[in-house]
Amino acid sequence: MKSGKSLRFETLLSSGRARHLSNFAPLILNNCLEFTRSLLPQSCQLCGAGSAIGPMCPPCLEDLPWLSRDGCAVCATPLTNGKVCGACLDRPPRFDRVEAVFAYCFPVDALVHAYKYGGKLALARVLGDLLARRVARDVDAIVPMPLARRRLAERGFNQALEIARVVAADSGIALLPHACRKVTDTPPQAALPWKERAKNVRRSFVCDADLEGMRIAVVDDVLTTGSTLDELARVLRKAGAAEVRGWVIARTLPG
Repeated sequence: MKSGKSLRFETLLSSGRARHLSNFAPLILNNCLEFTRSLLPQSCQLCGAGSAIGPMCPPCLEDLPWLSRDGCAVCATPLTNGKVCGACLDRPPRFDRVEAVFAYCFPVDALVHAYKYGGKLALARVLGDLLARRVARDVDAIVPMPLARRRLAERGFNQALEIARVVAADSGIALLPHACRKVTDTPPQAALPWKERAKNVRRSFVCDADLEGMRIAVVDDVLTTGSTLDELARVLRKAGAAEVRGWVIARTLPG
């Protein structure tokens, strides 16, 4: 006899398959890019040198701003001492911890920008692979950071979902692409002062899934103040999630 958690998983996954994927066309394009990449010589996205193993050559990959694992145990900001930063001690967030691969600075910021706005969809594969290798895999399901409907229509794809697909495939962890929705079309967080970001995303998300007792990893490209992740974590906990983590490609550093 199946457990309640197993039945919920089947319900969530079945409902996701039953819906039309919001970014079906970009998914087909990604598959075509993967096929083409396997047939043609590749060039490094950063230096232009020939790279037979992926979008980046080994020297450029090694020189990326890898984030130290010795950061805050909650938000991943770098620390010189202690285990939890002052901000998280003063005002603990609703998420449990963040796992990030890089500091959000050059050239990672340029890679993320090229992926999100420059049509470099093939970068989802390399970014997702790097994230999958970095994170602890002891979660029950992956939820991509939702994108508002108008923003999705403008961009044509949800950058967090495409990265989450790769992480889920690499790790074997269930992906719940339709568990949460963004129901308000808010201004981009990057366009706002840091102090206004929490207010901007307040009550922006809803969760349609029963996540009772589940450990959830939220996949996103960049974390800056953590306000968006904090608000989504509130909704996920309301839906029953026992633990919420942030799995992000890059963490913006204070200052």
